[in-house]
Amino acid sequence: MDEYAELVLEVVERIPPGMVMAYGDIAEYLGQGGPRQVGRVMSHWGGGVPWWRVVRADGRPVQGHEQECLKHWRSEGTPVRHEKADMRRARWDGSADSQEKS
Repeated sequence: MDEYAELVLEVVERIPPGMVMAYGDIAEYLGQGGPRQVGRVMSHWGGGVPWWRVVRADGRPVQGHEQECLKHWRSEGTPVRHEKADMRRARWDGSADSQEKS
């Protein structure tokens, strides 16, 4: 695992329960890479972190893991709309101030 992968996984571990970040949000937060690079890290090493908190830009869960993702979201109280994360309410910007859902 390279340094970029470690950084991505550290960010994912910091996403509070009930909140999500899009692949592109993580890349933007880190100031490097892009959504595809974050997706590659998650597909290779994301099983040990709360992967269900990382979504597509429109709030859709990881393809092929939708039901498991929805189960986690229900358990954590993630705002959901039409089986997608409600990005307006659930998106975490990475700041300590936004650790609490509004």
